[in-house]
Amino acid sequence: MNNPKFTTPSGDTAPRQVWQQTVDAVLAQTKSQAAGLSSADAAERLNTCGPNALPEKKGKPGWLRFLAHFNDVLIYVLLAAAALTAIMGHWVDTLVILGVTVINALIGHIQESNAEKSLQGIRNMLSSDARVQRNGKHETIPTRDLVPGDIVILRAGDRVPADMRLIETHNLRVEEAILTGESTVVDKITDALEGDLPLGDRVNMVFSGYTSAPAPASRRSPPQGSPGAV
Repeated sequence: MNNPKFTTPSGDTAPRQVWQQTVDAVLAQTKSQAAGLSSADAAERLNTCGPNALPEKKGKPGWLRFLAHFNDVLIYVLLAAAALTAIMGHWVDTLVILGVTVINALIGHIQESNAEKSLQGIRNMLSSDARVQRNGKHETIPTRDLVPGDIVILRAGDRVPADMRLIETHNLRVEEAILTGESTVVDKITDALEGDLPLGDRVNMVFSGYTSAPAPASRRSPPQGSPGAV
């Protein structure tokens, strides 16, 4: 992992990514504060930004998803070739072409099913509840009700409910294996960072699905649409 540099605010007016901004700048950008949002403000933001949840599509029956893999130009060509060889009486060629067509569709169907299972696995790993600072006090809300600007409180062993910019830490360490594949825990900071850093080097941020090691910390969600936004 690279050693990111800390930076301080400057007169540069170019847009800065959330991990490049100071805590005060991030709070100002999202019109938030350390005391948290009010219920009315949170409700308005939820109505504007939508729920903090992965989109779900209505599932199709397995047989219909399998047949959908035949709706392809290459498959049409293969089927036409199979019909032509059948007319010519080349039955072995016909069976080979049809076999290739079915195997191609079957492989596509298996890959699609595995992708859906992986996505469902990610959904299952997400925390169902989150502790936030609202109306000047701690409240527990459904994770899907988190909004940009919320102050989220993490405790030891908590699973991170959303992508967030840290605003306060107390010896916070986080397990990031779900994203980076590294089994070691990572020390987190709140300082602004310099440069266009990859996800694993944004040590002032935590991402959905991470797990916090011992040490409570307060952190907030960055603005909607920014890198690492809810």
